[in-house]
Amino acid sequence: MPVQAGIVGLPNVGKSTLFNAITKAGAEAANYPFCTIEPNVGVVEVPDPRLDKLTEMVKPNRVVPAVVRFVDIAGLVRGASKGEGLGNKFLSHIREVDAVIHVVRCFADPDVTHVDGKVSPLRDIDTIELELILSDLEAVERRLDRVQKMLKSGDKKAQQELAVLQRLRDAFEDGKPARSIDWTPEEAEIVRNQFLLTSKPVLYVANVSEDDLGKADNPLVQDVRARADREGAGVVVICAKIEAEIAELTDPEERALFLKDLGLKESGLDRLIRETYALLGLITYFTAGVQEVRAWTIPRGTKAPQAAGVIHTDFERGFIRAEVTAYDDLVACGSQTAAREKGLQRLEGKEYVMKDGDVVHFRFNV
Repeated sequence: MPVQAGIVGLPNVGKSTLFNAITKAGAEAANYPFCTIEPNVGVVEVPDPRLDKLTEMVKPNRVVPAVVRFVDIAGLVRGASKGEGLGNKFLSHIREVDAVIHVVRCFADPDVTHVDGKVSPLRDIDTIELELILSDLEAVERRLDRVQKMLKSGDKKAQQELAVLQRLRDAFEDGKPARSIDWTPEEAEIVRNQFLLTSKPVLYVANVSEDDLGKADNPLVQDVRARADREGAGVVVICAKIEAEIAELTDPEERALFLKDLGLKESGLDRLIRETYALLGLITYFTAGVQEVRAWTIPRGTKAPQAAGVIHTDFERGFIRAEVTAYDDLVACGSQTAAREKGLQRLEGKEYVMKDGDVVHFRFNV
């Protein structure tokens, strides 16, 4: 499955404009059998110049980039945890995502009314976070009831889960998200199994006006950055209106010229994808053959057999070794054969920790 990010935000902050840009820039669904595209899902390719270079070198029959699946979590308003708006239906969607992309309004526009009458990104963040905390509190209280019944039947694991759930409940009642608590590895595993909304990493998207794009002195953006720094969250500054215009441009040269005129090196969507990867601690490795050049996404720290398992479980089960060439070495040599002749292709075993940009051929036997 690809990386999934849920986009949240109050009405009139630019969330729909951004999501529409994402869906227009969407990846070709035919390449991804897992993508049964729903109206609230957009799948976009991860921009990676290394994949383009490998394609140029190998000239494969097929190229498959890594993708990110963005889920539009609509209906999130004050009172959502109690069923206001489309509340509970969409809160359930967000439980499945890997990261939360929180769009906040950092622009003034008399023609676009703010739901609370005044633009305040920090208040918007608090509003959404409170709804997620309340939803998590309800889920934890339900689980606590079940765990207490399990304790009566002598379930030993239930005692540790009970302690974790009680800490979570106390934090939620204090208005703190699950991700603000320090956990041992064993406790963290219990928390992961609760699928809590507030345990997910957050990336704030500060949506600014076209005039403020590229400026460092927007006080609303500075407020969001300060909040993110305290939380260990990420921030991407975009203009959703501009992203919608970029998404309409299908010609790469026209798109590059448009970005250059704006003084931008890349689109906000590309930055959003990169920051999502960084937030989740993800890296990319490549397989490169005449039939297919493909980018694969794995968590940083993944060992070779588990990386092979992303391709197919048989690769992990029957793993023998990995033939690994660093991307830079491969490009410098011009081909796998030349890299091998220069001794730059390595044979790695089961304990090898994959590195970002590794170009790999797995040997396995089942």
